[in-house]
Amino acid sequence: MNFADAIKVCFSKYMDFNGRARRSELWWFFLFCLIGNFVLGMVSSLLSSLFALATLLPGLAVGARRLHDTNRSGWWQLIGLIPVIGLIVLIVFFVQEGQSGDNQYGPPAK
Repeated sequence: MNFADAIKVCFSKYMDFNGRARRSELWWFFLFCLIGNFVLGMVSSLLSSLFALATLLPGLAVGARRLHDTNRSGWWQLIGLIPVIGLIVLIVFFVQEGQSGDNQYGPPAK
C-alpha cells in the first residue's frame, strides 16, 4: 500500500473499527498526520488543531484495525495514555507482523 492509498482507505473507513489493517496503512496515515500538522502549524495553530481534530477518529480507527491484525483488541490503544512506557508498548504492538491467516477480527487485510 502506498501513501495515497493509505490516506484514501483511512478516510473511507472514517469510523470503521472493524477488520484489520496492514502496517503500511497505519504508518503512511501517521506520516500524513505528522506532515499535515507540521505544515498547518507553520500557518496557523487553529488550522493545525482543526486538522488534528479531523484526523483523530480515522487515526483511532486505523490503530484499532492494526491491533486487530496482531490479534489484539483495539482497546489496547488506551495503554498509550501511560506516560513513556505505554507509548513504547503501543509502538511495539504496531510494528509487529500481523497474523497471516484469519483471526477473530476477520481475514487478513489486503
